[in-house]
Amino acid sequence: MKKRTVIFAIFLLIIVGFYLFYKEGNLAVNKNDTTAKIFVVKPGESLSTIANNLAKEDLIRNKLVFYFVVKQLGIEKRIQAGDFRLSPSMNTYQIAKAFTHGTLDIWLTIIEGLRKEEIAQIVSQNLNIPEIEFLKDAREGYLFPDTYLIPRTATVGGIIDILTNNLYKKFTDTLKQKAARNGLTEKQVLILASLVEKEARHDADRQKVASIILKRWRADWPLQIDATVQYAIGYQADTKSWWKTTLSQNDLEIDSPYNTYTNKGLPPTPIANPGLSSIEAVVNADENTPYWYYLSDKNGTMHYARTLEEHDANIKRYLQ
Repeated sequence: MKKRTVIFAIFLLIIVGFYLFYKEGNLAVNKNDTTAKIFVVKPGESLSTIANNLAKEDLIRNKLVFYFVVKQLGIEKRIQAGDFRLSPSMNTYQIAKAFTHGTLDIWLTIIEGLRKEEIAQIVSQNLNIPEIEFLKDAREGYLFPDTYLIPRTATVGGIIDILTNNLYKKFTDTLKQKAARNGLTEKQVLILASLVEKEARHDADRQKVASIILKRWRADWPLQIDATVQYAIGYQADTKSWWKTTLSQNDLEIDSPYNTYTNKGLPPTPIANPGLSSIEAVVNADENTPYWYYLSDKNGTMHYARTLEEHDANIKRYLQ
């Protein structure tokens, strides 16, 4: 009988202890401190990471209690990525529920190599801004690829400024000065980088490709880059894509200043929005490369050639 009583007492103590632990952990860190803090939940962030960050910001008393609360409410899959206005006066339930009520800003991801029309589609889908409004002021090549937190109330001009300002943070004065020593203006770097972005899939290939393009341009050879023709052709209704997959001979003869088969020199503007690795590849390009030609096989592997004969052999070997 005594043994049962002891076991029951221990069990009761455990329940009471857990109740007190849970109740205390759910309390606000400081109910009198209503100071707002902006707390960011990144895309794909785990519940444990969110709990750790909340604890570091002194917004919750106990990480384990926060975890239990989220599980109890069944809201783990409803937690949104974005930024939230929280305060130490909020208890754990209030903070957990806040993550399901909509963020202050919208996460926007722009990958490398998109043209401005594709970026306009992303902006329109996420921020309900008409594509045509975005395209009025968007400059090809200056919309830097990255992941952004964009205010829900942002204007078209504000969004474009955020993307463009980020470009100038990454495309530093040091890179510009190095490019200038190589005889390249800012615009020329961005045009060449956009070509590299569309031609080379892998970082390891970018500088070699940039060197060949620079060498051909400086030697007054036609660049003969398919992506410039794809850019000139534009939207393909059948595939709902801005980049035509297979080009015909007629395509390669299209009358456009962007056709680098029929025109020597650079296209008049960038043909896409390059990332930092492509910009750096152009800045560090070496026109003394021994290669004049390159091609990408079906797996995206690059093959280089010093002569037209070698290039033709690569075409037969890897593309036919």
